[in-house]
Amino acid sequence: MTVRFSLREIMLNLYVMSEYIVSARKYRPDSFETLIGQDTIAQTLKNSIIRGKLAHAYLFCGPRGVGKTTTARIFAKAINCSNPSPEMEPCGQCESCISFQEGRSYCIHELDAASNNGVEDIKNLMDQVQIPPQVGKYSVYIIDEVHMLSTAAFNAFLKTLEEPPAHAIFILATTEKHKILPTILSRCQTYDFNRISIPDMVFNLRNIAAKEGVKIDDESLHVIAQKADGAMRDALTIFDQTVAFCGTDVKYEDVIRNLGVLDYDYSFALVDDFLAGDYGKALLTFDEILSKGFNALHFCSALSSHLRDLMVTKNGGLEALLELPESLKSRYVEQATRCSLKFLYDALSVTTACEAGYKQAVNPRLHIEFALMKLSFLMKAPGTADQIGHDVKVAAGAEGREISKPAEPTQALPRERKRPAKTGSALSLNAILEEEETKKVEKKAPVISDEMPDDETILSAWKAIPEEFKAMSQIRLANTLENAEVEIETTGDGKTVTFKVSNEAQRKWIQENRLLSLEGNLQKKTGSSKIRLEVGVIPMEEKEAQPYTDQEKASALMGQNGELRNLVKDFGLETR
Repeated sequence: MTVRFSLREIMLNLYVMSEYIVSARKYRPDSFETLIGQDTIAQTLKNSIIRGKLAHAYLFCGPRGVGKTTTARIFAKAINCSNPSPEMEPCGQCESCISFQEGRSYCIHELDAASNNGVEDIKNLMDQVQIPPQVGKYSVYIIDEVHMLSTAAFNAFLKTLEEPPAHAIFILATTEKHKILPTILSRCQTYDFNRISIPDMVFNLRNIAAKEGVKIDDESLHVIAQKADGAMRDALTIFDQTVAFCGTDVKYEDVIRNLGVLDYDYSFALVDDFLAGDYGKALLTFDEILSKGFNALHFCSALSSHLRDLMVTKNGGLEALLELPESLKSRYVEQATRCSLKFLYDALSVTTACEAGYKQAVNPRLHIEFALMKLSFLMKAPGTADQIGHDVKVAAGAEGREISKPAEPTQALPRERKRPAKTGSALSLNAILEEEETKKVEKKAPVISDEMPDDETILSAWKAIPEEFKAMSQIRLANTLENAEVEIETTGDGKTVTFKVSNEAQRKWIQENRLLSLEGNLQKKTGSSKIRLEVGVIPMEEKEAQPYTDQEKASALMGQNGELRNLVKDFGLETR
């Protein structure tokens, strides 16, 4: 089928396209009042104009799309406006304001440091600074992305920035404040711009949609605002993209499909699956999400955010931390009431650990599926009483036998309860495991009394401890304990065993990491609670001098070995 357009329709479409202005430009704030999310900065700048206390250099820093350059333009207009309002808003009607709006102002200059970052560019700027403004009081120089200037350009700029002509004001804008030289920072008044909050972005987008005749619900606006990550310019760009895809009647389903955002319904459904212990359904939901092309790591992140919002909802005093549309808050409240705080905490621990280990996983899909299984078993672990009762019922039913009602799901089967009879090959694995568990002979814990053991018993028990560490391949610790000097002192309420190691580093490590466990081990071996263990350091004067030179080492060996000493003497060997 061939679609034909008339010449008139083509010309009309071309005219409309040429007149179209993207929302980020069309609705760019042109006064302090219309700035979004930067009220404190706007008020400070207006007060400085009212009091006539203008600095010669300003630094506006913050994330992208939050209004740094826009604020610089408004400030430049306001200080050059001939008829400002009492609140120091530019009038928009004087010659200075009109020339700026039409792009022909000779007193407001903009420089992109990303493409003009050399010494020659700064020298040209310095020459231009000397020319006084033709209209207005000040020549304002707005340097965007100033962190892109080279070090040589910064150094060339220093003198002019410190002592500019009286008519010159510099406004530097950057997204990376840490890259600015300290000598530049010290010459500027610094203003830190904040990210735009989601409620502020939603409010602004709602007003723009009304002006553009676009019908859109709050849930869609929240999705756009969240996707923008605090940048109003990004939010307006995404809004234009959404309208281009959906038309003037925007549906939530179309928005999430166009932006690749996971629907809230998936997160609600998965938590319901976890509460029901249905890991099979959770795995099928995950498979459906992957089949729609969603990134597995983004899915895991979305699930963590959902659990976080449920935990915040659980506490009635944390509503300010929720950035959700009103239509969703009731759903979060309903699901949060069915979740215990411990479940949400444990679930969030699982999902965050899954995110952290995702990139290192050999099989990323299995990595997330295993996390979903763990989440499904948080409320009801496999092999608990209700599952055992269910297995026994199925097994006994296969034999045609009547059985008694199983225990309540939340209670473990007491050991004294009579176990189900064997049912041949139909006996469940859980029942077998339970039967094997009852056959195990429980080891009795050693009895610890208040009796005072003698020193020989204590020393004998102490000598056995290094051997245990050797068996666990902790050779260094075993050697340290084996070579330690042991002293036993009788006190009023027991005996204090002090073992001394060779240096302070060893003493500190044992004190912080092993002393309590060593004391408990020694009490068990002696059967007495009257023993206290302390660790010290062998004094320097008590340490034997260690041979250092080759001659000292040879002399030490001969002193320990008579045959070696005779051999050296008989052959007339020298020890050096």
